[in-house]
Amino acid sequence: VQLQASGGGLVQAGESLRLSCEASFNIFSSDKMGWYRQAPGKQRELVATITSPADTEYSDFVKGRFTISRDNAKNTVYLQMDSLKPEDTAVYYCNVHRLIISTFARDYWGQGTQVTVSS
Repeated sequence: VQLQASGGGLVQAGESLRLSCEASFNIFSSDKMGWYRQAPGKQRELVATITSPADTEYSDFVKGRFTISRDNAKNTVYLQMDSLKPEDTAVYYCNVHRLIISTFARDYWGQGTQVTVSS
């Protein structure tokens, strides 16, 4: 059981990157999928989550610049990152949050992919 993230790299400010994360297990339509990031010396923080195209959540610092999407048939979640800024530099982690029963959920994490934005 694993999540494989890819698409990170080194870009200049203003450029774009697209992250992908494929699960080795079947994704349910009810699973919440998301992206988090962690910069050096900082705590991991939420970037965006998606349950369905009509049910997405973005942190204020990426609204209007990043777009999250998913393809359940491919067990994959994407993060399109446009207008990148140096402060977006971090390791980006994908996540699958699965509700097992009403009082218990399980989280799956990818290994992380480095995004570096130069000024």
